[in-house]
Amino acid sequence: MQVIIIPARLASTRFPGKILANIHGLPMVIATAKRVQNLDDVAIAADTEEVVKLASDYGFKAILTSQDHQSGTDRINEAASKLNLSENEIIVNVQADEPFIEEAVVKSVIERAKRTDAMITSACKKIDLLHVKDPNLVKVILDTNKNAIYFSRSVIPYDREGGFEGYFGHIGLYAFRKKALETFCTLPYAPLEHIEKLEQLRAIYHGYTIAMVEVESQSFGIDTKEDLERALHFFK
Repeated sequence: MQVIIIPARLASTRFPGKILANIHGLPMVIATAKRVQNLDDVAIAADTEEVVKLASDYGFKAILTSQDHQSGTDRINEAASKLNLSENEIIVNVQADEPFIEEAVVKSVIERAKRTDAMITSACKKIDLLHVKDPNLVKVILDTNKNAIYFSRSVIPYDREGGFEGYFGHIGLYAFRKKALETFCTLPYAPLEHIEKLEQLRAIYHGYTIAMVEVESQSFGIDTKEDLERALHFFK
């Protein structure tokens, strides 16, 4: 069994209110929910009554969570607790700012999560040299078992001699079993997590595994107003 939970924080730092931005006639968080609604149960973990009501108006289950959470993962952990899920249930964290995420990508992550003992399962895609220096596009390097070695906003690996083209961009999608999610949220905040502003580094810092799935995807997270304009132009 699995459930998809979308953490929906209204007060985004770089793009305030972005989860309500208009995506072809729908608020962004609703557009994202509709992209994945055919895969399994979908719940929106909101931090305001406004978003709870919005979700309900569109027929989605919504859970009001604390405004004090430091990360989306902490938010979905509270939501999962309120949903009374079993400890082995797979919880998929789909970011609210991924309104063009493909069903096939989410499904691939779910399938790997079913087969791995890793704390987290996530996804990546090949990226070209044109985008590799963008700090808003998180890069990941993998080991021989397709597990993450490190995530960074910097260019990794550093290509000393030139000619390297095997860069992977991270897709902001995470699957946990409920027990692993609870463990993750009890781990101390990691220095690397603070430096890079990437919460998944908490797991790596404390010695846990993040299993990765390489996928093909046109989607990208919307972090800025410029991203929104680019996405709306690209996904007409």
